[in-house]
Amino acid sequence: MTGNEQTPPKLRRSLNTPLLTLYGLGVTVGAGIYVLVGATADIAGPFAGLSFVVAALVVSLTALSYAELATRYPVSAGEAAYVEAAFQNKWIAVLVGLAVAASGVISASAVAIGAASYLHDLTGLGTSWLTIAIVLLMGLIALWGITESVYIAAVITIIEITGLLFVIGWGMSIPDPQGYAVSDMIPTFEIETWRGIFAASLLAFFAFVGFEDMANVAEEVIDPVRTIPKAILLTLILAALLYLATSVTVLIVVPIETLSLSAAPLALVFSEAPLAVKQGFSAVAIVATVNGVLIQMIMASRVIYGLADRGHLPRALALVPSATQTPVIATLLVVAIILTLTQALPIDILAERTSQIVLGIFVLVNAALILLKSKQATSKPHFRVPVLVPVLGVVTSAMLLTAGFL
Repeated sequence: MTGNEQTPPKLRRSLNTPLLTLYGLGVTVGAGIYVLVGATADIAGPFAGLSFVVAALVVSLTALSYAELATRYPVSAGEAAYVEAAFQNKWIAVLVGLAVAASGVISASAVAIGAASYLHDLTGLGTSWLTIAIVLLMGLIALWGITESVYIAAVITIIEITGLLFVIGWGMSIPDPQGYAVSDMIPTFEIETWRGIFAASLLAFFAFVGFEDMANVAEEVIDPVRTIPKAILLTLILAALLYLATSVTVLIVVPIETLSLSAAPLALVFSEAPLAVKQGFSAVAIVATVNGVLIQMIMASRVIYGLADRGHLPRALALVPSATQTPVIATLLVVAIILTLTQALPIDILAERTSQIVLGIFVLVNAALILLKSKQATSKPHFRVPVLVPVLGVVTSAMLLTAGFL
């Protein structure tokens, strides 16, 4: 390269373990539990909490595979890079990358609708217009810069976790709960019971969508070999504990016939609370859910940027202005698609489609790691897992994907 040539601006490495963990928690905690407890309970009844546990077990295997792959290939559009390296096929890689981006925009659309539902309860304004306003505001923040975006997301994540702890504390202190007894939440061995649990796990799985987003900001992580595995595992452990405690609390407090119909289920815990408490929690829930929109926007735009940067999509989508060091054209495209989806499809359909796409990606990503382990030894430092982990990741992801069609 001559002295007159300029290297196009690239993404900035600025994310450490706490920031990356909060980034992961921001999308997992905000996206799922604040929105989908009711829909999960509608399918699994008193066993909805167990559906979150099943989903967590499935996710944990694939999370370990991601931890190895993200440290082997610390790049944006990570899944596409993993699949391309394993299968040596550019078009499979492009399809996987586009599927990952699609999962992000569909997920963000579902969460935006959930956020608007909470905001409607607080303000009485129209849900459709509120959804549009949320998407546009989060789009502006995503364009601002990765460090600024993730710091904002980290602060919001702390608020949303505090909100969940408040739900648990308030719900457990209610003297006359109207939901299930804890003894009702222990399942029998009947096939129909477990069919419902596994079917609901497909929706519950949506609540864990997010840890893989950490792999897609790998180009912006300081010391990815050390940081990414720790952040992924911390995110999953903390999210699973919060989900189990929160779902059990809501099932104890709220009657199932009310819970199963709500797009803002956690607010039901405060139905008999003073107005100030109700409004305070609604404000926290709005903040929590919009966080999921922001983080999925960041992820999807980085995947599109990564594909374009490697020549798989139009080069314009890899444009990174030096002022923001963010992929501006890719982010604007993501915002436009999310706006369209929020106006076209209901939240449960969006959540289910996200889960199906992501589970299909997980099958391919785990298979890619099996192939890479069998044919490609590398001396490059990276996190390692036994080959049994991706094998079980393929099996469990495929089983959960299949359960959704039964």
